[in-house]
Amino acid sequence: MNSKQIVFTDINKAELLDTPLPEMTADSVMIETAVTTVSPGTERANITGDPSVNPGKALNVTFPRTAGYSSAGVVVAVGENVKSVSVGDRVAMYWSKHRNINVLPEKNVIKLPDEISFEEAAIAFISTFPLAAIRKTRLEIGESAMVMGLGLLGTLAVKLLRVGGASPIIAVDPNPTRRAEALGCGADYAFDPFENDFVEKVKSVSEGGVKVAIEVTGVGAGFNEALDCMAKFGRVALLGCTRNSDFTVDYYRKIHAPGITVIGAHTIARPEEESHPGWFTHRDDIKAVLKLCAFGRFSLTDIITETHRPEECGEVFERLATDKGFPIGVQFDWRNVK
Repeated sequence: MNSKQIVFTDINKAELLDTPLPEMTADSVMIETAVTTVSPGTERANITGDPSVNPGKALNVTFPRTAGYSSAGVVVAVGENVKSVSVGDRVAMYWSKHRNINVLPEKNVIKLPDEISFEEAAIAFISTFPLAAIRKTRLEIGESAMVMGLGLLGTLAVKLLRVGGASPIIAVDPNPTRRAEALGCGADYAFDPFENDFVEKVKSVSEGGVKVAIEVTGVGAGFNEALDCMAKFGRVALLGCTRNSDFTVDYYRKIHAPGITVIGAHTIARPEEESHPGWFTHRDDIKAVLKLCAFGRFSLTDIITETHRPEECGEVFERLATDKGFPIGVQFDWRNVK
């Protein structure tokens, strides 16, 4: 059986192709996809042939490649061992693909509350990336927090920090549009990191330095500047993928002396089976996001900026590869794919 799938067939080139589905097993769930969400950083690295896209692994730059890992849809078939979902259930998926039919292990499929739309559910998995980073910092209610970089993950981090009780929340990005969006999503302040008095501004509004920083730029200079803004005993979560290691940190003055904790916060750095304080599984974090949405504590609908047909994937991914201002919250609607 084949399905329609977005495939990166060459550098900076995406096509909608017929591709074979994985075989169903006793533990598999087949889902008719409704919506998938573009993860700009990861998918840009894939389509441009960045060899460091998989942390900790050597990767030959070869094509074709596939992408898309956060989506939602309707169950159309289940294996005989599947217990948590049934045919007809609306579900969120993680580690899925940009395709109109996904076949996944049962553990990668979560039944949706009635209140949650497919559009929100398709962002739920991506939302767990900044959620895990915030958990690892052990944020306390009333602590100051800063987000460096306001792409999709950074903007989600701002929203989640507000839910978590951070005060004030400082959003940082050179793009004025992103800063304005962050203020609309709950940031108390938004600064340009290239301003001459940037560090002084951050320290002024955070009573001498921030307690928690979520670094999402993936750029060494961003990490260095975040360290300059920290309070004593502050915690920095490295959420952005710093793919280029060619930078220098003054560890003695910026980390050792002030007692800064630096935390690796890539989403794969989490337990597989059992959650515990500060360290949740993917599945439990997705459920947490869905509950926050269902009970009105948190909204993902305002993150969505563009919706496209899968047939438009070539144009969408060409923009992603070449346009630094590519918007956050871009989705594909698969319900009428041809």
